[in-house]
Amino acid sequence: MTARREPVSRRERPAKPALTRQGIVDAAVRLMRAEGLEKVTMRRLAQELDTGPASLYVYVANTAELHAAVLDALLGEVDLGAAGAGERWREQLRSVLTSYTLVLFEHPQLARSALVARPSGANYLRLVERILDLLARSGAAREQVAWGVDKLLQDATATAAEHATQAHDPANPDDWDALAQALRATTEASHPAISAHMPDLLGGSVRDRMRWSFDVLVNGIVRTPVPDPSD
Repeated sequence: MTARREPVSRRERPAKPALTRQGIVDAAVRLMRAEGLEKVTMRRLAQELDTGPASLYVYVANTAELHAAVLDALLGEVDLGAAGAGERWREQLRSVLTSYTLVLFEHPQLARSALVARPSGANYLRLVERILDLLARSGAAREQVAWGVDKLLQDATATAAEHATQAHDPANPDDWDALAQALRATTEASHPAISAHMPDLLGGSVRDRMRWSFDVLVNGIVRTPVPDPSD
């Protein structure tokens, strides 16, 4: 006769760590690194933490907020440089934005999510603080510096999202080849503007284009006043 199995009291099980927002975000980052951002849902994260999804909503409102928190956690990897570094403000600012872009390059799904996610954590605030400080050294008006931060981060985020998609989408090389062929096939008679600007439309390395884009934005920010509300 088989011996009857003795039930295990719940009181004798190891106690689960108490849930915290930081613990939830840390688990979400681990899950993203292991399985990708699309797996970072409230339900999947609840399984990972051995709890119910309802328990997570006490700390995180929804999946969008969770992804924003994951993004903020990864922004801790951005190299902000030393506050008293000897480089000129423009070179320091370029280095910070390049580091930000490269962090997003490492996480292609997060780069796309960052186009709509709005992080508000400590790492994002440190990044904004550093960019404001460096851009203000240009001598531009306060309003131009304030608005300029948004444009610089938007451009860096869009660049990362675009190139992350190109690098990880199997169909992308075919799409790019088709576009390149279409541009090269134009003639001066059919598309005079396109023809006049070939092959430069397709030229330049990613790094060169990033550098040029940075200079275009910074030069525009420091020289272009914001609109007067009374106009």
